[in-house]
Amino acid sequence: MITLKPQPLTAEAFAPYGHVVAMPPDPRRIYFGELIENRRPGVPLGLSYSVMQGVELPCRLTLFERHEFSAQAFLPMNATRYLVTVCPDTGTGRPDPSRAVAFLAAPDQGIVYGANVWHHPMTCLTPRGEFTVVMWANNGPQDEELVPLEFEMQVGAA
Repeated sequence: MITLKPQPLTAEAFAPYGHVVAMPPDPRRIYFGELIENRRPGVPLGLSYSVMQGVELPCRLTLFERHEFSAQAFLPMNATRYLVTVCPDTGTGRPDPSRAVAFLAAPDQGIVYGANVWHHPMTCLTPRGEFTVVMWANNGPQDEELVPLEFEMQVGAA
């Protein structure tokens, strides 16, 4: 069993995998459109709402996924603490879970996974999580690739 210890989500630590979108401390509008990368011309921008039931730490990881041609943004819609688990590519188009990193996101932080970044599905740490999700997708086979883990892995308590 591999157990990851989650670390606080910071822009610097998460930079190899994407971007942290932090809420501004004062009332204003900030645009982040350039962060939603699209590598497939003609594919529409998708906007969805995801509601999930929370889990407690430690929690088991089951698979890694990627969206090879699109960045994917998760923006919390309520006071949601959540787990962001990512790993690099092996260099052969497969995830390398042995080098995975887990981050604890605060309720005022959104994230944007870069295009082609391997990540575990969103894991909410509050009883209920609600997110707005933005990515380029056409409901085709190139939208998402899922790879089940071949060994047991979990994220432990912080």
